[in-house]
Amino acid sequence: MPTHPPLPSKLPLQIVIALAGLVPVGAGLAGVLAGPGFAGHGAADASIDSHFSYLSGLLLAIGLAFWQAIPTIERQGARVRLLTVLVFVGGLGRLVSLARVGAPDLPMQLAFVMELLVTPAICLWQWRLERRMDAELAAV
Repeated sequence: MPTHPPLPSKLPLQIVIALAGLVPVGAGLAGVLAGPGFAGHGAADASIDSHFSYLSGLLLAIGLAFWQAIPTIERQGARVRLLTVLVFVGGLGRLVSLARVGAPDLPMQLAFVMELLVTPAICLWQWRLERRMDAELAAV
């Protein structure tokens, strides 16, 4: 009876996504509940507060959508790629702001890292896991 190598473990990726998801879920929830004041920007007029809360809601939804993919992450390639594009394009928007008005505070600089490096790395990791698992299942 032939033996096959074990399928690659998805657990490390699941853990990383669970931990990384704390950022958009936490920041999104804080932004929805507290508005721009949570980020230390003081009170805003109603239009700015509304826009900030809307964008925070989108951030919250992105984090929740990543979390929802965790149980079957090896089959969630399309979802992870779509969410990664959304996050990456948001990071590019921050780059435009950087060019327009200069460097933001440290939390926003760390957001650059999440948006332009960490999230694409997670996407690549998921894609590689999905490919390896598909190939190994096809060989069985």
